[in-house]
Amino acid sequence: MAEKIAVLGAGSWGSVLANMLTENGHDVTLWSRNEEQVKQLNTEHTNPRYMKDFVYSTKLTATTDMKKSVKGASVILIVIPTKGLREVAKKLNTILTELHQKPLIIHATKGLEQNTYKRPSEMLSEDISPENRQAIVVLSGPSHAEDVAIKDMTAVTAACEDLTSAKKAQKLFSNSYFRVYTNDDVIGAEFGAALKNIIAIGAGAIQGLGYHDNARAALITRGLAEIRRLGVAFGANPMTFIGLSGVGDLVVTATSKNSRNWRAGYQLGQGKKLQDVIDNMGMVIEGIYTTKAAYELSRKRQVQMPITEALYRVLYEGEDIKTAISQLMDRDLTSENE
Repeated sequence: MAEKIAVLGAGSWGSVLANMLTENGHDVTLWSRNEEQVKQLNTEHTNPRYMKDFVYSTKLTATTDMKKSVKGASVILIVIPTKGLREVAKKLNTILTELHQKPLIIHATKGLEQNTYKRPSEMLSEDISPENRQAIVVLSGPSHAEDVAIKDMTAVTAACEDLTSAKKAQKLFSNSYFRVYTNDDVIGAEFGAALKNIIAIGAGAIQGLGYHDNARAALITRGLAEIRRLGVAFGANPMTFIGLSGVGDLVVTATSKNSRNWRAGYQLGQGKKLQDVIDNMGMVIEGIYTTKAAYELSRKRQVQMPITEALYRVLYEGEDIKTAISQLMDRDLTSENE
């Protein structure tokens, strides 16, 4: 059955998901703060800053008025960078109170909050009152917007402790090229989604330095090990990390030029300064901020994350990236199955 859905966030992923939900037969309104972006989406059906050359459905409506987008919506999909998530959630909460609505909340945000180290679902549960929402579902997995836009086969996970809500999200998004599985491990799904961006920066960096497949495979595999260690320390199911929101998302993000985290790492490996990389990208590079949060969190929990620590030194202490790699390789020898 068709649902009225509000999508908050019109970047590459938010806009492509909004377009897909429209093509799935739902009544979708896409919210953005940017008036020019909204005008282009409504008149030219394009979003050139984020999705060059892609033409959106003429049935997709965009607006700068969040209340207008949300009014009557039974489902709200939030696709906002981590650092802006609370601001949007608080504004949404006020609107939902005014409208007396209680929609299902789905989010596709990947990161950890600075200083608090909270996951997106924790942030949303704090800033959207229980009386203004149903369950919170996490949509995560190996899914570049560019590939979904061209209807490349994609599989992701809808994670929620309430499997009925996860199954509803599954039905909303699934179609002939986009397959959704369910999972009840929200902690694992969100840690996998956030931490893989760190490893993707590292994977891009070693390729920018001229290393080859062996190095990349080693980095991805050992990166997964430390992602799992931190997630399990917070109660995640270790099996989640060999699933779509774990190894699946890690592989696609750490091997594809469509990944802005990989591209950022590649530029760093070629010798560019961090601020220049940030300026050139023009979009949020979640992995840079997640590296700091994960490094600090791992030290608080006494979890060994050597790759994350090495990248933290490069990004935040100015250490030479070649030195950081040498130190990783020169660490004390240990067992793979710790």
